[in-house]
Amino acid sequence: MTLEERQAAAPREACGYCMGGELLGAYGIKICDLSVSQLILFKEQSHPGRCIVAYKDHVSEIVDISPEERAAFMEDIARAAKAIHAAFHPEKINYGAYSDKLSHLHFHLAPKYVDGPDYGGTFQMNPGKVYLSEAEYAQMVEALRKELKAEN
Repeated sequence: MTLEERQAAAPREACGYCMGGELLGAYGIKICDLSVSQLILFKEQSHPGRCIVAYKDHVSEIVDISPEERAAFMEDIARAAKAIHAAFHPEKINYGAYSDKLSHLHFHLAPKYVDGPDYGGTFQMNPGKVYLSEAEYAQMVEALRKELKAEN
């Protein structure tokens, strides 16, 4: 499939990462923009601190961006992971680049804890078990913003 065919198959207007608002709010809370992406707190928090790093443009595949943009995107992922480690102290972070139906390049960053769910295995994509209050989400967002500012 060409880039144009991939974009036509999943239009930008149906993409939460592109459109924000209610589309994004169904599963995430935007934390901030990074150099070529945005950092989003995943609302389902079975893995405390789980986030998404979504590329700035509506592209489906990592091969659809230039080598320079790929390097910057991976640097954004590393920066987000560093903030997650500092704010939530996981043992490990799992990285997942899924999405057969939502054609927008993004990575899930799922912190793993020794006594937490899925430790030693692959994290569940949408377990639907742990949702927080607005105040708890706000605390997590603030903790991540603080860590991102601290590294500048």
